[in-house]
Amino acid sequence: MAAVSITQMADRIAGLMEQRLRIRGASLADKLRRGGRSLPRAIRTEATLLSEAARQVGHPRLLRQIDEDRVNRAYQICLRHLQALDAGARRRAAIMGVAELIAFRLLALALLVLAVLHWRGFL
Repeated sequence: MAAVSITQMADRIAGLMEQRLRIRGASLADKLRRGGRSLPRAIRTEATLLSEAARQVGHPRLLRQIDEDRVNRAYQICLRHLQALDAGARRRAAIMGVAELIAFRLLALALLVLAVLHWRGFL
């Protein structure tokens, strides 16, 4: 595996993180530091491995120590996860969760007001 392809893999994952998760940064390592917590632990571990391999590409002695199959598997795992994410669906789910919470609180408040009115004898 050429050093260029490892760098391209890291750039592709970094691009998907920016596109799908809205995480900004100069490199994959920066994006993992800023928003890695939005990824599941297993995916974050694989992305970190890919980031370390991209860092080692610049050193000829370290380049020989890279496990190409492992880096390729890490890339495939990260790619599969990030391509499956839909930013719009996540945003809609978050909005629906907030809307449900507001509706529940309004219902609880209405029941509390009715209970107080009944207790005071107005109903």
